[in-house]
Amino acid sequence: MAEVATETAMKMEEKVETPVTVAPPKEGEATNKPEGEEVKPTETSSLVGKLETDVEIKASAEQFHHMFTGRPHHVSKASPGNIQGCDLHEGDWGKPGSIIFWNYVHDGEAKVAKERIEAVEPEKNLITFRVIEGDLMKEYKSFLLTIQVTPKHGGAGSIVHWHLEYEKISEEVAHPETLLQFCVEVSKEIDEHLLADE
Repeated sequence: MAEVATETAMKMEEKVETPVTVAPPKEGEATNKPEGEEVKPTETSSLVGKLETDVEIKASAEQFHHMFTGRPHHVSKASPGNIQGCDLHEGDWGKPGSIIFWNYVHDGEAKVAKERIEAVEPEKNLITFRVIEGDLMKEYKSFLLTIQVTPKHGGAGSIVHWHLEYEKISEEVAHPETLLQFCVEVSKEIDEHLLADE
């Protein structure tokens, strides 16, 4: 399905979008920032950016959403090469305000992320995490990650929409395209895991 993300990026590359300042996403907010599109500098800040991609999966939207709300500690079983562990540090799984600690491997390096659940909308199969500590905070002032899963129209399966919203600490920091690809890989492995469980 990586070709779907690439195809989406190529189709949308011609669209020009003005970057926005980092703020919690508003309900129903839609953007057209595809994977790999360069963030255009503006007078306000060229450090702020958004990246998005869609991944087609065979599992239901509810099953995939539940992996991040009810069973994030099982993501390491589904994607052991990418996610080594997930621990609840504060609160309850899938509840806004709860703190989750992830151990993962990105670009060949072991990394950590401490995230706070910002929003959970079960009716939309949506969850938003804000990174509050860890390796990403060495390069980004803020980093928000939203996962929304919608059933495919007219068929089985679902579409996982990943939305990364961030502010880099400097121009030297790369936009997180490789992290977006990491999200695509994890999505595919979770899908395979969910289908094997059926």
